[in-house]
Amino acid sequence: MGEVKKIRTACRSCHGGCGVIAHVKNGKVIKVEGDSDSPISHGTLCSKGLAVTQMAYHPDRVTHPMKKVDGKWQRITWDEALDEIATRFQSVKDEYGAEHIVVGQGTGRDYESHLYRFANQLGTPNVLTAGHMCYVSRVASTLITVGSLPICDYRGEPKCIIMWGCNPQWTNPDEYKGGDFWTNYKKGSKLICIDPRKGFVAKKADLWLQLRPGTDAALAMGFLNVIIDEDLYDPEFVENYINGWDEFKERVKEFSLDRVEEITWVDKELIRKAARLYARTKPACIHWGVPTEQTNNCADCTRLITGLMAATGNLDAPGGNVLYVTPPTRTVSEFSRHKDLSREQLAKRLGGDQFKLGGRVALINPKKAWDSILTSQPYQLKAGLLCGTNPVITRANAKEAYAALSKLDFLVVMDFFLTPTAELADIFLPSGTWLEQDHVADNWKRHGFVVARQKCVEIGECWQDHKIFMELGKKMGQEWWPTVEDSLDYLLEPSGLTWDEFKTKGYLKGEMVYHKYKERGFSTPTGKVELYSTVLEKWGYDPLPKYTELPESPVSKPELLEKFPYILNAGLRTPTFFHSANRNQPWLREIRPDPIVEIHPDTAAKENIKEGDWVWIESPRGKIKEKAKFNKGIDPSVIVAEHGWWYPEMEAPGYGWDISNINILMDNSYETLDPAIGSTNLRNCLCNVSPV
Repeated sequence: MGEVKKIRTACRSCHGGCGVIAHVKNGKVIKVEGDSDSPISHGTLCSKGLAVTQMAYHPDRVTHPMKKVDGKWQRITWDEALDEIATRFQSVKDEYGAEHIVVGQGTGRDYESHLYRFANQLGTPNVLTAGHMCYVSRVASTLITVGSLPICDYRGEPKCIIMWGCNPQWTNPDEYKGGDFWTNYKKGSKLICIDPRKGFVAKKADLWLQLRPGTDAALAMGFLNVIIDEDLYDPEFVENYINGWDEFKERVKEFSLDRVEEITWVDKELIRKAARLYARTKPACIHWGVPTEQTNNCADCTRLITGLMAATGNLDAPGGNVLYVTPPTRTVSEFSRHKDLSREQLAKRLGGDQFKLGGRVALINPKKAWDSILTSQPYQLKAGLLCGTNPVITRANAKEAYAALSKLDFLVVMDFFLTPTAELADIFLPSGTWLEQDHVADNWKRHGFVVARQKCVEIGECWQDHKIFMELGKKMGQEWWPTVEDSLDYLLEPSGLTWDEFKTKGYLKGEMVYHKYKERGFSTPTGKVELYSTVLEKWGYDPLPKYTELPESPVSKPELLEKFPYILNAGLRTPTFFHSANRNQPWLREIRPDPIVEIHPDTAAKENIKEGDWVWIESPRGKIKEKAKFNKGIDPSVIVAEHGWWYPEMEAPGYGWDISNINILMDNSYETLDPAIGSTNLRNCLCNVSPV
């Protein structure tokens, strides 16, 4: 039957880091299973990870470089592909300047270190990511508030957990794996769930706060109002470690419980009860998700929730929200050579003068990129390189994204499959899946670990993303190492380990120290938790956080209610798909064959909709269709829809990108964005719903 070799590696089918044992026979991965020795996932593995072989060996997977000639794809060699890309990029750089090239990524496959090193040596400040409204926006907002990202210390066994807009057992987001939360819950932790939709977590919670979608910042103000009014805060921490407490208290007073109830639709006594439970139960942690970021209140909401952790003494305390100590490896920032960009080039970053917090974390807002291409303002992007991203499906105002990418003079896409975005490219480069790469994985996260992702197989001519950036960079005269493994040796140098030694060891863990602020303060200009932000004040923003009404809601746009009477809460997660990925994997598509929109039965009856019907969802920007599923656990005025849908089984070039793509309905106009980070309102708009 042939020998089966077992290789220990780490998943990246979603946010990554889960330990995996890959079973390899005759040069092919025949199955994967969870690694019980993983310090992160403890042997658990979700449906997306278990289905990786269907992705890696899918018959539609592109396993060789391709070039579009007269509108049709033709196979080419790696040398031909890289030579043409290097020539075209150098031509743009010589004629217009490096800033006229945009480098983009999606949620990422742990290639950030190599992508940014390539972009920085290229000389472009224009890196397009999902970070303006997903995770990096949270990092940026907490960097200026406490100096790092506070993470739930599940290893410290919190006695109370606030699950705020997150479903970790389906999404395993970033630093978190669903198993850690579930283990603590089963041990008896009190659970507060904040979610407009009654899902699995809400059904298990001691308290469920069903807020109006997008009003999280106002709800945080309500919590703080109770904690301050009833003296439930930690006086020693507040007195010694918070900057601007008195000014912050005055701002919180503006949001009485009556006002917060009116804004959020949550009963004020329930808010009071939840705030008391969180503040009085020690230790307690807050586990937040991206819905808190994907609004115009992104930075303020993040800072308010961080303020809750600080005021109650749960910041960097065992079982609270801690600032984990990273292992001794080189940071992504150091590896990426951010200092290579001159002040002159940094000043050319699109939107850098408008979204200053976004500039702090070296990214641009996609609206700025689309405007640059379509209007030439302030200058016109000429070429692009997109890695592991499908913005035609995953960015707000999808029709504008499609138009912009179609107009680029030259576009390169690195991916596994031809997607609606990849079909717009001039050259396609075949990326290796996580089964096909070596990397010091999770080196950008803040959970205290890095893990060894070991290459298990090679498939076709696919290269891991890191190698693609390195070899393209070499073609353009950049400084790189001979091999990917050499670059990993450099990443690991502070640990004293080589890549070969590290992959045998499996992982590194930073030695955790709690209450670090007692010795050295916080990494902010004042050395304190800046609830009054000196950084934002210097940049000309309001230094105190607040709640701003959503740009398109029953409150801000009552004139739209006659035609669009419902609130669309987009982005419903499933256990099968990772944003726009996995729609072509049989196991996962069998579980969820069609896009789902959840509707309250009373709303469905009013609109003459039967369960299972295809329904139109329409906003002021367009109309798409999804399949109706009834849910009594949402407000009758709210519609909850899935995102990320396209149809790989349909014909190229569109693959049905405009049939069920919820982002066609979402707005990205400047007045709707978070003023500091540029976050997009991906979760909220007004809509109507009707039978197809």
